[in-house]
Amino acid sequence: MPPSNLPPRRARLPQAQPAKPTKPNQTKRGGGRLWRVLLFVGSWAALCGGLIGGVYAIWASQFDMADVEQIRERSTVFDRDGKPYGRLAGENRLVVPLEKVSPFFVKSLLAREDSRFYDHLGVDPIGIVRAVLRNVTSNSAAQGASTLTQQLARNSFPLGGKNLHRKILEAFVAFRIEKHYSKNEILEHYMNRIYFGAGVYGIETASQAYFNKRASELTLGEAAMMAGIIRGPSRFSPLSNFKGAIRERDTVLERLVKIGSVKVEAAEAARTSEIVVSSKRKLTIQENYVMDAVVRELGRVLSDEQLGESGLRIYTSLDPVLQETSQVALDAHMTKIEAKAGYAHPKKAEFTKEAREAEVEPGYLQGSVVVIDNRTGGIRALVGGREYADSRYNRAILSERPIGSTFKSFVYLAAFGRGLSPGTMLSDDPLQRGEVKGAGAWSPANSDGTFKGVMTAEDGLIQSRNTVTVRVGERAGMGEVAKVASVVGLDKMPQKPSAFLGAFESTLMRVTKAYTVFPNQGRLRDAFLIERVDDAGGATLYRAPSSSRAILHPSACAMVTNALVKVLDRGTAAAAREKGFKKPAGGKTGTTDDYKDAWFVGFTSSLTAGVWVGFDRPQRTVAQGYGATMALPVWIEVMSAAPEQRYPALAFREAPSTPIPLTSATPAAVRPLKVEPAPPVSTPPGAAPSPGAAPPRKVEPVAVPANPPKAEPLRVEPVLKPFKP
Repeated sequence: MPPSNLPPRRARLPQAQPAKPTKPNQTKRGGGRLWRVLLFVGSWAALCGGLIGGVYAIWASQFDMADVEQIRERSTVFDRDGKPYGRLAGENRLVVPLEKVSPFFVKSLLAREDSRFYDHLGVDPIGIVRAVLRNVTSNSAAQGASTLTQQLARNSFPLGGKNLHRKILEAFVAFRIEKHYSKNEILEHYMNRIYFGAGVYGIETASQAYFNKRASELTLGEAAMMAGIIRGPSRFSPLSNFKGAIRERDTVLERLVKIGSVKVEAAEAARTSEIVVSSKRKLTIQENYVMDAVVRELGRVLSDEQLGESGLRIYTSLDPVLQETSQVALDAHMTKIEAKAGYAHPKKAEFTKEAREAEVEPGYLQGSVVVIDNRTGGIRALVGGREYADSRYNRAILSERPIGSTFKSFVYLAAFGRGLSPGTMLSDDPLQRGEVKGAGAWSPANSDGTFKGVMTAEDGLIQSRNTVTVRVGERAGMGEVAKVASVVGLDKMPQKPSAFLGAFESTLMRVTKAYTVFPNQGRLRDAFLIERVDDAGGATLYRAPSSSRAILHPSACAMVTNALVKVLDRGTAAAAREKGFKKPAGGKTGTTDDYKDAWFVGFTSSLTAGVWVGFDRPQRTVAQGYGATMALPVWIEVMSAAPEQRYPALAFREAPSTPIPLTSATPAAVRPLKVEPAPPVSTPPGAAPSPGAAPPRKVEPVAVPANPPKAEPLRVEPVLKPFKP
């Protein structure tokens, strides 16, 4: 224990420790830690980037690169001369190979959109940096950085909206496109896909729409304008903003000079050259009665899968001259009728724009025209109404109306085929009760209100006498007339005597087709509008049949043809000759009760044309509205427009002057049958019996021997099987 008297100890103050010297490797360890952090972050970033890139690469691999060249274009409809007539619905585009595009456009396009196109692999890093710098310095996002390949990617596949996701996916798809296609193939697909405004796609369609020339014919100034409007096709379309299009052209020309693609002198010459923009759009979608009929016929001749293809080439039998003449002639003649004093119906000129936009049914006078080539069956003209914009109802192929006296030709055809001679004398007196089996007291009058006594069967047709026609029909037999009607396509004939006078309905197309058997001497061809359909690759999908069928005896047809020729010379259509129509031709007028329908169907050796006039809701057209005054003038104008070199009108062969002979060589199609004798028919009081008053179901003998046999006269079976000469 220390002594207590010792002095206390001083507390020691803490002394500062001398600083330890820093070792050289400690600084290195700190820097290494920073690099390790950076490496760690970089590795994770690279891993994440790789994962994201992998996802986008896998996503991009899902797109089928074949879709890049599957460029949908509208199907094109061609006329009989192989010239484009119109386009069906779809993207308005014509696809052409790169070698059929002006080199001026190729240079202009690359100068405007991607001057390093041949140097990058789908994405241009230099272009991206340049675009970023320009956007930063200008404080905007006006400068884009998409290459042509990237633009092709987003025009070929659904990549999404304008965002970062789409840009990344677009870049990966662009890499795949570059790997799959050559540079020139990419350029070709791009030029055929791009939108040029005004509803047109692809450089070929745009060139035709704007300048009425092919893409291969573009000048430097025109090509620069086309390239200039790509970034704003709606804003800079030369059809709607010509000054804006000129401004874009000049910008492209400056760029061409800057990158050395053209010389200053060439650019200046292009800048000062006049650019003429087409005033009429070419190859746009057509909406008219012909195109309506084309679409309907396509649905019958192609499968659903084939109809879904784009770029079909549809070759038709349409003659553009006859089509235009038919449309104009029909409307012009209807307008003349509406202008007559006392006309009491709505007029086309009174149909307002508001009514058209509201799709109100037009109440004005309508009509339709069909022209068929007898030699092929091809439809050369088809008009379904006066104005497609007012009414899309195609009356030529859809409207079924009473055919009236146009059917009389087939009643006589059936009778002549059974042995009746054109020179047989028949009565035009009023029909008597009991004369027509099952008709009771039915006794139709003639259109002129008169009865002319005895006349030849041929004159009965030439003058369109109702009473004579009924007696001819009775001689042929109801069933036989119905069979003849059926084989020519008029298969809705009812089994009643009024059918002999055309008291049943059919379409203008069917009636016109039926009449082709007369110039074709008993042969029938199917009428068609579409001759051939090729797919986009040139393979033929459909071709119209060219065969014909012999369905009626040529001599019987020749007898009717000769009578119908005389209809124009001295019958109900004699006005045709008075108006100067001189071609060898035949035809038949038709008028229904109370002048509700007016018809004329006639033919030359090459063409058969039919015209119908009436209201959609049946009512009287005008007083005395006969086929000769309402429909015949249109027919005359249409047939007069047919050039003789293309549609020669040859004289018809003479018909035999005697009935068709019945011999051992007679074809089975006209073999004779026995007929039961018909009950006698009473003679009108005060009238002398005439040959025309013979029992209606008893047919004249086909030969006139010196000593007629007492056996019953022979009747001829209708010609229903193909005739074999």
